[in-house]
Parts: sequence; C-alpha cells; structure tokens
Amino acid sequence: MIKSTLIKATEEGAKELQRFFNSDFKISNKEGMNNLVTEADHAAEKAIIDVIKKEFPDHYILSEEAGEIITDSEYKWIIDPIDGTVNFANGIPICCVSIGLEHNGKMIMGAVYNPFMNEFYFAQKGFGASLNNKKISVSDKTELIKCCMVTGFPYSYLDMPNGPLEIFEKFIRKGVPVRRLGSAAIDLCWVAAGRFDAFFEHSLSAWDSAAGFLMVEEAGGKVTDMEGNYYSPYQRKIVASNGKIHDELLAVVQGGKF
Repeated sequence: MIKSTLIKATEEGAKELQRFFNSDFKISNKEGMNNLVTEADHAAEKAIIDVIKKEFPDHYILSEEAGEIITDSEYKWIIDPIDGTVNFANGIPICCVSIGLEHNGKMIMGAVYNPFMNEFYFAQKGFGASLNNKKISVSDKTELIKCCMVTGFPYSYLDMPNGPLEIFEKFIRKGVPVRRLGSAAIDLCWVAAGRFDAFFEHSLSAWDSAAGFLMVEEAGGKVTDMEGNYYSPYQRKIVASNGKIHDELLAVVQGGKF
C-alpha cells in the first residue's frame, strides 16, 4: 500500500508539471537570489499531498513549499514538487518530482520522476534501485581523472575558501568534465544509473536529496558528507559516487591537490 501510494503521488505531481510546462503561469521569487516558486510548484505539491493524505492522513509531511505538517507518526514524506524549478520556469525539461519516505528517521523509499524524459526512478531500502522498472547500478570507473561528474552551485558564498568554484576549477583545469544540470535529484539518479560517476554539492535542503541519495546507495554507490561521515539529508553538504573513486574525490573536496 505505501509503495503504491508513493508511486501514485509522484505520478500525480508529474501530471501537474506536464500541464503547466511551457505555458503561461505565475512565477514569484522567495527569499534569496533566483529562488523561484511557480504556480506549478503549488499545484504539484497539492496533488502529491492529496494522494498521501487520502491513504495516510496521520503521516508527517515535509514539503518545500508547504513546510512541515507535523504529526507523531513514525513515517515522514519529504517532498520536492519540482526539483529544478529554474529549469522548469525557463522551459528546460531537466526537472522532476522527488519524494523520499522515512520510517523512524531512516529513508526507506524514494521516487524521482522526470515526465519530460519518461524516466521514473524508484528505490527501496535493501531492494535496489530501478529506472522504469529495470534495475540500475553505478559505474565501475576507478580513477577520478577519467570520471564524468556533476555538481551544483549555490547562489551565494561561491567564493568561500575551498568552496564550489575553487573545487570546480581544480577539475576543469585538469580536463575532467563536470556538468551542472540544475536538479540535484536528477544528478543523484544519474549517478545511480551510471551516467555520472560522482556528484558533489555544498548547499542542499532535505527535499533535494532525500530520494536521490537512497537511489545511489541502493544502486551500489556511496554517499557521505564532505568529511566522509554518514550522510543525512538534513545536512547541507553531500558527496555521492560509485564508491570506487569516493576517497579520492573526498580528498579533493576537502582541499587536497588534484
């Protein structure tokens, strides 16, 4: 029941993305630079929460736009109705619905759906990860210099010591391809699917990574914070990889030479 509810909620949210995409919709800016929210965000969020509340009215919900709907349930749904809102607002189809499900503080399921590419990612703790119902796994590269990676940049503190730009420059100057798609959930799913070998970012919210980090782990990869410690979606910094190049990547991220 809970798996089918997760899938249905993700699909219903995605219908709203499709309904609004490349149409005339309202866009506003939340606090901070380029922190957009659209009419579609609110419509998708409502569709998602309506599905969850119909089946599990007592469950805790944490959603990007609505905030927290607090209960004493053991279950928490962590929702990003549109991950990649700036892309969506500009008609760029690299965006998705992302929903993670926690039980007693541990992520147990995640779904990420980009309806514009017809890619539905699903992961369940201990049961692996899939793309459109086909099992996926991380890449097998063992040398960082040969990797293709993805990252994201916050709109503030770019010039902090050993910050996003400094780390990005280290790789770019050595000719290592590092992409920026604009959707952390898709970044993580593409690591899980072996398209990218690693992802790192300095500032994420729980709804950005809740489903995606489980996807990487269940596809055989490794996810930590930037110190190499246990990763929780409630912390900002993340390093996700195929596992084989993780330590080498961490050393660079932590300020080492490359």
